[in-house]
Amino acid sequence: MDAIDEHIILLLQENGRLSNQELAAQVGLTPAPCLRRVRKLEEDGVITGYTAIIDRTRMGRGFEVIIHADLVAKDFRTVGAFEDRMVEMNEVAELRRMFGIPDYFIRVRVDDLAAFEKWLTIQLMGDPAIARVDSRITMKILKTDAP
Repeated sequence: MDAIDEHIILLLQENGRLSNQELAAQVGLTPAPCLRRVRKLEEDGVITGYTAIIDRTRMGRGFEVIIHADLVAKDFRTVGAFEDRMVEMNEVAELRRMFGIPDYFIRVRVDDLAAFEKWLTIQLMGDPAIARVDSRITMKILKTDAP
């Protein structure tokens, strides 16, 4: 990967809908070699897909909370069942099993504080695998690479 490939990646991250001609012009290539580079980046797994950036507020998912959660037990059955339940929940935007403490990092997106309180009380704290939950509400996002 060279500087041109990195520039292609940066431009596509900013606007995945750039036409090949627009992209080629911005990186200083003609369209054919630019397209070959993009296809190679895709084939090599550097570019894994293209996505739309969504206004989560308009979709009823504008309230985001980060949760640290610990389980009562760490056996295979408890962990597997808990993870299966969490993965199936629409409100769970991100679920990470962590080394050390906490056991899990969970990013939840819901409509508002009332919806979060209901989800937290019924869905998460009502889960028999949960020992402890610590919720963090974001004041302001200063930087993110997530769409």
